[in-house]
Amino acid sequence: MVKTLFLVTMAMVAFAANSLLCRMALANTSIDPASFTVLRLMSGAIALVVLSFISQGRSGKNDTSVSLWHKLSSNASVFGGVSLFIYAICFSYAYISMSTGTGALLLFGAVQLTMITVGLIKGERFKKLQWLGFVLAFAGLIILLLPGASAPSLLSGVIMTSAGVAWGVYSLLGKKSASALLSTSGNFIYATLLCVPLVVVVSFLSLGEFSLDKAGIYYALASGIFASGCGYAIWYSALPLVKSTTAATVQLSVPVLASIMGWMVLGEALTMQIVLASIITLSGISLVIRK
Repeated sequence: MVKTLFLVTMAMVAFAANSLLCRMALANTSIDPASFTVLRLMSGAIALVVLSFISQGRSGKNDTSVSLWHKLSSNASVFGGVSLFIYAICFSYAYISMSTGTGALLLFGAVQLTMITVGLIKGERFKKLQWLGFVLAFAGLIILLLPGASAPSLLSGVIMTSAGVAWGVYSLLGKKSASALLSTSGNFIYATLLCVPLVVVVSFLSLGEFSLDKAGIYYALASGIFASGCGYAIWYSALPLVKSTTAATVQLSVPVLASIMGWMVLGEALTMQIVLASIITLSGISLVIRK
């Protein structure tokens, strides 16, 4: 239980840090969503492959490179790579014309519906106290986000909802992972390969243009290597240890953590509304995960 709690906590902190880095890059620098996504996925893939290679080397295997590529292909899945890519690109593009609060509400609402629906279909059930915890956690999220949220356009709303569904699918796939590091590494490689058609579309079909600056690149690399690559590997380590319904609920803590990080790093206001919503959400999550 302690190990599971530690892994889940580390993953949620990484997710919140990712939200913070994405917001800082897309709102405060001139980097465009496509460039941010490409750098994020590519840097995450490189870092994870290096970590996997080191891990294989320490295991004392012969023909480490051959063994590594075989294990990457056998542990990862094309479906996992596709869902990761869809999440990353939709997340970036949706935030062009959407407030942080509205985006988080749509994203994690879609994640909740996807993961809990699948969990219930598979026979997972909440106890009465856990249902109370879920309602409290979701109510806290609404208190945190909805009053300050602005209505998004239909298109941006659909894009962010698609990102949430894709992330829910990616998380569900992680429950079948035999090796968190190898699965995440392989999925990032598949997602990075999908960046090739993205570059072609943006470059040659006049659907946008690439824009880079130093700060935006740094944020994208930090997001890819640490918050996404390492964070997602930790999350894949935790997923086989918890139910789908529980995994969905604990992710409601991310907006709370992101708000606290925004206060600490960006100097954003930490209002009584945020404090109250955080207490309600975290209390609800504690009821869901308790035995």
